[in-house]
Amino acid sequence: MYSQTRVYFPYVSPFDPCPPIRVKTFQVNPQLFIGFQPENLPQFSPMEALRHGVLWPALYSPYAGRGDQEGLEG
Repeated sequence: MYSQTRVYFPYVSPFDPCPPIRVKTFQVNPQLFIGFQPENLPQFSPMEALRHGVLWPALYSPYAGRGDQEGLEG
């Protein structure tokens, strides 16, 4: 499976008065990695599906809020 987290390095101007953010990250939707819906895709149980917000584990993408990201700037 491909990583859902992407990293890029924005341009840092020598004239920018703010401290630079050298590395930024963003999340890519897992739907981009599945071209079509395959047959017999595994499913969460009903309670797990409600907890995760999606029926299929292949489409689950955990969300990390700003306070939850350890070591990631962005």
